[in-house]
Amino acid sequence: MKKRWFALLLMILIVPLAGELKFYPFDSEFSSFRVSFGSPAFLFFLLWQRSTSFVFSGLLVGLSVLVFRMALDWITIDSTIASSLLLHMPAFFYYVVYALIFQLAKAHDLYNQPLGIGLLSIIAEITASMLELMLSLTYSSATDIIAFPIISKILIIAVIRSFFILSFFFIINLRHAELAAEQQREQNKHLLMLISALYEEGIHVRKSLQNAENITRDCYNLYKDLQDCHLPINQNQLAQTLLGIAGQVHEIKKDNQRIYASLTQLISEKKLHDYMTASELAEIIIQSHQKYARSLHKTITFDLQVEDLLPPLHVYTVLSLVNNLVSNAVEAIKDSGLIKLSIYSINENIVFRVADTGPGIPQKKRSLIFKPGYTTKFDLTGNPSTGMGLPYIKDLANSLQGSITLEEIPTDKTVFTIQLPLQSVIKEG
Repeated sequence: MKKRWFALLLMILIVPLAGELKFYPFDSEFSSFRVSFGSPAFLFFLLWQRSTSFVFSGLLVGLSVLVFRMALDWITIDSTIASSLLLHMPAFFYYVVYALIFQLAKAHDLYNQPLGIGLLSIIAEITASMLELMLSLTYSSATDIIAFPIISKILIIAVIRSFFILSFFFIINLRHAELAAEQQREQNKHLLMLISALYEEGIHVRKSLQNAENITRDCYNLYKDLQDCHLPINQNQLAQTLLGIAGQVHEIKKDNQRIYASLTQLISEKKLHDYMTASELAEIIIQSHQKYARSLHKTITFDLQVEDLLPPLHVYTVLSLVNNLVSNAVEAIKDSGLIKLSIYSINENIVFRVADTGPGIPQKKRSLIFKPGYTTKFDLTGNPSTGMGLPYIKDLANSLQGSITLEEIPTDKTVFTIQLPLQSVIKEG
C-alpha cells in the first residue's frame, strides 16, 4: 500500500514538471497547443501502476497539471484565475480522456501484448489531443478548422511518443524478467545441490540402519546363547562376537558423524533465505498442519497471533521447535477442536505458545512427558511412537539457553510454551 501511494505521489509531481519540457507544433490559433514529455511520463506511470484505476490516475494527474500550470501563470505573468483556468482546462481533460480510454479498453489484459498496448496508446494520444485542441478552440472562440495537416502531425507525434515510452517500459520489463529468471536458476541450483546432498546422506542412513539391524540380531543371538547356560561358553568366540558388535557400533557412530556434519552444514549456512518473518513462518506451520489435519479426517480451526515488530527468525530452528508441538496438538484432538499459535516477545526473549482443546494431559503423567521413550500414542497396528518429540524439543531449547514448559491450566486445554533468547534465533548483526 505504501509503495502504491508513493508511486501516485511521484506521478503527480513528475508529470506536471515533464509537461514543461515542451514545444508548440502549430501556429495561429492553435499556438497554445503544446507537445511535451508529460504525456510519455503519464503513459509510463499508467503501465507501471497495475493495481491503480486508470481513471483515478487520470483525474489526479489532470488536477495536478491544472493546478501547477495555473500557479506558474500566477507567478510569471500575473494572470487571473479565470483566464488561466480556461487556458489550461483542456490539458485536464486531455489526461482524463487518455486514462478513460485505457480503462474502457481494459489495458490490464494487454500487458503481455506490446503491439496491442502500442496501438491503444496511439489511439488514446490522438483522441485526447483532438479533444484538447477542440476545447482550446472553444474556450478561445477561434474559428480555425482542424484540417488534415494538423491531424497528421498529431498522428506522427503520437506514434513517436508512444514508441519511445513503450520501448523504455518493455526494456525495463525484459530486464526484470531476466533478473527473475537468473534468481530462479540460482534457486534451482541450490535446490539440486540440497537434494543431491540429502540423497548422499540417505545412502549413509540406509547403511547405518543395516548395521543397526545386524547389531540387533547379533545381540539377540548372544542373548540366547547366554540364556542356554547348559551349553559351554567359548570365551574366545564370545570375545570375537562382542568385538564384532563394537565394530558395527563404531561404524554407525562414524556414519552418524558424517551425516550430522553434512546436515549441520546444510542448515546452518547463514544465508538470507534462511531467515523469514515470524508471520511467514507461522503461515507455513499453519498451512502444513491444516493439510495434516485433513489427512486425519479432523476438523480443526487454527488461530494465529503474531507480534508485528519481530525481526526475521531462523527458519530451521523455529520449524524444528514449533512443528513438533503443533503436530502433537493435531494428533491429540480427537475429531474437532481449536489450536492457537502465538508468537511474541517478552523483554529480550521470544515466546512460542501452542494451545489446543484436546483431552489434556493428566496430572500424574505431566512429570513423564519429557522423558525419552515415554509416549501415549500408538499406530493402527498397536506399535508405540518413539516418544522422542518432546525430549528433542527440550534438548534443543536448552541448547539455545531457553526452556519449554507445560502450563498449569485448570481446564482440559494443553498449553506448551517455548521461551528462547531472541538473539539465538535471529540473524547475526
